[in-house]
Amino acid sequence: MSVSIPLQRPRGLVLADLIASRRGRVTRIAWDVVLVVGAAALVGALAQVSIKLSFTPVPITGQTLAVLLAGTSLGWRRGAAALAFYAVAGVAGVPWFSGHAHGYAAVTATFGYIIGFIFAAAICGYLAERGADRSIIGSVPAMIAGEIMIYLFGVTWLAVDLHVGAAKALSLGFTPFVIGDAIKAAIAAGLLPAAWKLAGRGRSGAARPGESRPDDVV
Repeated sequence: MSVSIPLQRPRGLVLADLIASRRGRVTRIAWDVVLVVGAAALVGALAQVSIKLSFTPVPITGQTLAVLLAGTSLGWRRGAAALAFYAVAGVAGVPWFSGHAHGYAAVTATFGYIIGFIFAAAICGYLAERGADRSIIGSVPAMIAGEIMIYLFGVTWLAVDLHVGAAKALSLGFTPFVIGDAIKAAIAAGLLPAAWKLAGRGRSGAARPGESRPDDVV
């Protein structure tokens, strides 16, 4: 008796799939590249919405909102790729970190947040592919999970770079930003279900028949 093992499995649609072309694999890959680079550019643009604080090296920026939206709208692969591209391109010389910082000189006490962006986009995208972005109830936990990843890497890096303890690192890199990031998460959590409604896809968390992407190899 032979046993067949499927090489592919479908995944649920995310918002980016509604605009990505399905007329051929090459065209689809080209769209994916455009989406990844576009998402990285959005993060870079909102990074320039920056307010420096006198008591901490961590500025208030619009990056977090862009990261949460990029991850949930692109899915985990493209979302993580977009933020990885953002990090690598910034270190390579693209001036799109906060305050137009770039290059190795930008790898400072705050660089952990940029690393955290990659994982935040991945987890938000993973949950979105399972329908978390179709409703407020699902979107809020997804955004919180993304925020946790950003702070986990950001505060840890901050502590190591500045040689401070956990309490001090939290006071520098977490406590002053909680309320602002909660507002950003709430905005993102509201925008995604609204976008799905506008797209006419309903609020179902599972992919409907014909709404799966079978091109993801496992």
